[in-house]
Amino acid sequence: MNAKTLTERHKLPIGTQTFSRLRDRGCYYVDRTPLIRQMIEEGDFYFLSRPRRFGKSLLISTLKELFEGNEPLFRGLDIHPHWDWSVKYPVVRLSFGGKVSMADDIEYHAHNQLSRIELAFDLESLSSARSASDRLENVLYFLHRKTGRQVVVLIDQYDRPVLNVLEDREKARENRDCLGDIYSILKDAEDHVRFVFVTGITMFSKNSFSSGLNNLTDIGLSPGYAAICGYTDRDLDTVFARTRPGRDPQVVQRLPLVRGGKALQPARHSPPVQ
Repeated sequence: MNAKTLTERHKLPIGTQTFSRLRDRGCYYVDRTPLIRQMIEEGDFYFLSRPRRFGKSLLISTLKELFEGNEPLFRGLDIHPHWDWSVKYPVVRLSFGGKVSMADDIEYHAHNQLSRIELAFDLESLSSARSASDRLENVLYFLHRKTGRQVVVLIDQYDRPVLNVLEDREKARENRDCLGDIYSILKDAEDHVRFVFVTGITMFSKNSFSSGLNNLTDIGLSPGYAAICGYTDRDLDTVFARTRPGRDPQVVQRLPLVRGGKALQPARHSPPVQ
């Protein structure tokens, strides 16, 4: 490769959490689709924990575009020749990020997102549902019935409303219970679900907070999926070597390094790079 400056080549995906934007802008993308394909082929229900700013939302966005069959975005990537692009799944993506601090906020936030999904798929509004969990159950049922395809469910920051109020144990308990009611629907509606992927910061455990998701496979500490998001040492020595003659110690020093024993190898670094 000829030596060009960084700006003359690809852009760094600084702060980019949307796969389509990253690809459309010609940003650097370390191809994680081999691991994504492996995960989809091996199972249907997954949980992944990673620290903040570690590429979880970008991974969720990638899965959304993949299951929706947006083929042009994946040209040149490993998964492209292995995926059936004629099959397009309905996707329900929910995120519980932001300033969600009360159970009522969770309900309002979930109802808003489900309302947009109903509009996108031209479903009859289910706003009369008493709770977000009831509405989610109905959305999964009617999406499956209307499209003839089981639904893909992607949940980002599943634990954020609890982490936001950890100093108030009563609020934290109420938020945990409210989220648990919503998540329990995924297990009950298994016949209507093709794939579930949930991300968060805290480790998944079989407690009352996550009892509705106890059928998930936790890949947070799985060596085989250590590199499914974030950057590895090898990425820094290859992707960044294209723009700089060798590894730049200043870049590496500015990347938060997470090592958790053998289960977290290879070493992973948090995107975005700045």
